[in-house]
Amino acid sequence: MTRTVNDTNSVGLTEDAGWQIGVRKTIPASFNEVWDFLFSDKGLSTWLGNTQKDALVINASYKTKEGTGGIVRLLTDHSHIRLTWKKKDWKNVSLLQLRIIPAKNKTTVSFHHEKLQDAQQRKEMKTHWDVVMEKISQQLIAR
Repeated sequence: MTRTVNDTNSVGLTEDAGWQIGVRKTIPASFNEVWDFLFSDKGLSTWLGNTQKDALVINASYKTKEGTGGIVRLLTDHSHIRLTWKKKDWKNVSLLQLRIIPAKNKTTVSFHHEKLQDAQQRKEMKTHWDVVMEKISQQLIAR
């Protein structure tokens, strides 16, 4: 179980997972529509970077054209994916989970990013995932 350190200056710092951030949004689209979009070439380029969906194989490395790379640790079809995630200019490797959760006539998309290096990297990724989530939402609503 992840426990958050009890200090107002360390929001997002846990004792066992380092710095982390979670971003989620419920989108007015069906579960299958959201899943299919997120794992299409267009969807992948929105949240992961320019790569092909056939590059996402459990225990295999992936790399985007932008230089982000890692290893797919878990991929449960129509549920979630967990992968290591390292930007090309980072020294550390983080852990990213994308979960898709059905809701009545809607779907919740959830990003959980942990093992971030420090508060600054957490802030960077909070901004990043907020922007990504808005793009995902806009693209799905425009369909």
